[in-house]
Amino acid sequence: MADADSSAAQRSPHPHPAAAPGYGKRTAPDQAPRRRGDFAHLRAREASIAAFVDRLPEGAAMDAKTLAAHLADYGQAACRTALRRLSEAGHLRRVTERIKGDGGSWHWVTRTYFSRTARDDAWWEALLAGGVPSQAVAPQPVPRAPRPSRSRVYLLLASVGRVDPRMTLSAAECQSLEALASQWLDLGAREEEVVRALTVGLPPEVHSAGALARRRLTDKMPPEREPEPGPRPGSGPEPSSRRPLRILECTICRTSGRPEALPGGLCRDCRGLPSPYADCRSDPAEIHRRSDGIRRAMRAVMQATALPS
Repeated sequence: MADADSSAAQRSPHPHPAAAPGYGKRTAPDQAPRRRGDFAHLRAREASIAAFVDRLPEGAAMDAKTLAAHLADYGQAACRTALRRLSEAGHLRRVTERIKGDGGSWHWVTRTYFSRTARDDAWWEALLAGGVPSQAVAPQPVPRAPRPSRSRVYLLLASVGRVDPRMTLSAAECQSLEALASQWLDLGAREEEVVRALTVGLPPEVHSAGALARRRLTDKMPPEREPEPGPRPGSGPEPSSRRPLRILECTICRTSGRPEALPGGLCRDCRGLPSPYADCRSDPAEIHRRSDGIRRAMRAVMQATALPS
């Protein structure tokens, strides 16, 4: 059993730096009081780093590089591995949020939510949706029923290529862009507005439809709109445009996605799982065999049709 005393990790004599305004550590709500042994279920290294992070102030930088500079016993690789294991254990999630600045303009910030109390994926998903879920300590993730893989937003993105073939998106690209496109709908945008933003004013040739779609969905994000007149307060659910704007990111590689696509706060690649599209790739030896056959057939045709000298 690891001792979760912060003295286990030696601190740098320099004060711990704060992240850029709006970024950095964010303490998760509804935690149990701090006590000795909070991280006893973790390995010694993770328990030591978790206790150190737990005592950092709001907004403190807690990336692997900064932690390594202030924890004499651990390097960047060790800190990166520790953050991954803390994410898997339910103690942290990396979240990109859209917030309003002092000047009234909206911008994106990346925060790392840290919870002294371990939480399961369902709790983090509820927090991402803007609620403050109530749940007892749950060190181990609770299995959740799988959701349909093709959501309304996924189908919307998949349809963009029918409007303009230059913006045909692969299944993987549709999945990775779901969270961004969902933010448009949460802000009150209509589906046709999303399609128009992705297809109007395209260059003559699009080399990477997925990269261009991500850039346009980010740069052309519409402003928050007042909800349209509807049922009186208390007669229905809260308008979607008032829901907090948050996107979950992989703790390691920062790939964005829906909570169900990032169990433990990690994407498929960082969990070490094979790509679901690996079986679709052709065997290189078969490609060479077919290419050789085509070349032989072309030479035979050319020889048969060559004029006699």
